[in-house]
Amino acid sequence: MPQITAVLAVVSILANYGRHLAQTLEQRAAGRGFATIARFFGTVVLDTILAHLHRGLMRAMALERMLKLRAKRGRDLKILAPRESREPPAKDPETEAAADSVSPEELAAKRAAAAEAAELRAGERLARRIAREEPLTLDSLPRMAAIEAEVLRSPVGRTVAAICRDFGLSAMLCDGMFWNAVCDSIVWYRGNLGSFIIELKQRERQFLKEEWKHPELDLAEENRAGVRRVLGFWIGEDPVDPFAVIAGPGVGVAALATGPP
Repeated sequence: MPQITAVLAVVSILANYGRHLAQTLEQRAAGRGFATIARFFGTVVLDTILAHLHRGLMRAMALERMLKLRAKRGRDLKILAPRESREPPAKDPETEAAADSVSPEELAAKRAAAAEAAELRAGERLARRIAREEPLTLDSLPRMAAIEAEVLRSPVGRTVAAICRDFGLSAMLCDGMFWNAVCDSIVWYRGNLGSFIIELKQRERQFLKEEWKHPELDLAEENRAGVRRVLGFWIGEDPVDPFAVIAGPGVGVAALATGPP
C-alpha cells in the first residue's frame, strides 16, 4: 500500500470521528460518562470543544485535499528521519573572542547581540505558548484559507497531530491498530508525538482543576471496557450513535435514548 494511501485512511477515520462527535456532542454532554471524552479536551465547555472539532475538521479537509492532489501527481510520501532542531546552539561570546582576538568593544557588541537573540527566542516561545493556551471559540476560528496555508507549509505528521489534538484523541479511546497507525503517521512524517502526549496529560490535569465546578458530572471511566460503553465504539471502527431514534417491531418510533448505559 502506498504510504500516502495509509495516511489518507487515517485522516478519513479521524474526520468521521470528528463529525460524529460534533453531531452528538450535546446528547453526550447530557448523558452519563461525558467526562470520559471531555477530559482529553481539558474542559467540559461545549462551545470550546465544538470549536476544536470544527477546526480539526477543517484541518482534515485541507490535508485530505492536499494529499489527494499529491497522489494525483504521482508523488507518494516518504518516511522521514526526525528533523534536527533549527535553533543553533548558543555561542559563548567570550570563547569566540579568545579564538578571534577581538577588541573589548567588539566583545561587548557580541554579548549584546547574543542577549538580544536569546530574548527574542524566549519571546517567540512565550507567544506560541500563550497562543496555544488561549481558549478557541467558534467566533475565533481561523478561515479555511488560513488553515490550508498552515497545512501546506507544515509537515504531514505535524498536521495529523494537530487534528488529533483538536479531536481530543487518546489511546484509551482508540482501537489498538488504529492508534498505532496514528502514531506512525505522526512520527514518520515529522510530527512530534511526545509533545502531543504531553499536551494530553496537561489537558487531563486542567480538566481535574475544572471538574469541581461541575459536581453533577459523572467521573470519567478509567478502563477500556468502561470507555467502550460510553463511546459505543473504538475510534478506528465505524461510529455508533447511541442516541439514534430506534424503531421497534409494531412501534412507530422509540423514544430518544438518554445516553449509553
